[in-house]
Amino acid sequence: MVPPTEFIPPDFIPPDFIPPDFAVPLEATFSDVRLVPLGPEHNAADHAAWTSSIEHIRATPGFAVGDWPVPMTLAENLHDLERHATDFRLRQGFTYTVLDSTDDVVGCVYIYPAGDERIDAQVHSWVRADRGDLDRALFGFVEAWLRSDWPFRAVEYATRTGG
Repeated sequence: MVPPTEFIPPDFIPPDFIPPDFAVPLEATFSDVRLVPLGPEHNAADHAAWTSSIEHIRATPGFAVGDWPVPMTLAENLHDLERHATDFRLRQGFTYTVLDSTDDVVGCVYIYPAGDERIDAQVHSWVRADRGDLDRALFGFVEAWLRSDWPFRAVEYATRTGG
């Protein structure tokens, strides 16, 4: 998993990242995929998804800079998933796994505070190399979802281009 803290200073989790009364979505669906909070129960499938797609993910907009993905063990991945689940529970950041119709992990979406006070959230997403055709659709869905269902005014999310 990508450690979003590489994108923001580790001590920069603003207390007002999301309003205290905001009901964080626990699922979102489009096409043949759904987004659900990433947790330890996804460890094996998540690890298989991103480790099979390292070069593809590094070529995905938003991932050119940073140290991830790098090979790690299943135990190290589990630690990352536990951290993401804790962030979600504490409302400090929101990582969703992207599941296909068979509940296999095909990608991830990360929503974390930005390190810039003019931007409310920094968003990253990736899909497995063998589901590369899903990247632009996922981007479009998440972009619209953030506008319609989230309390953010300004979001940084690397645009997808081409066809």
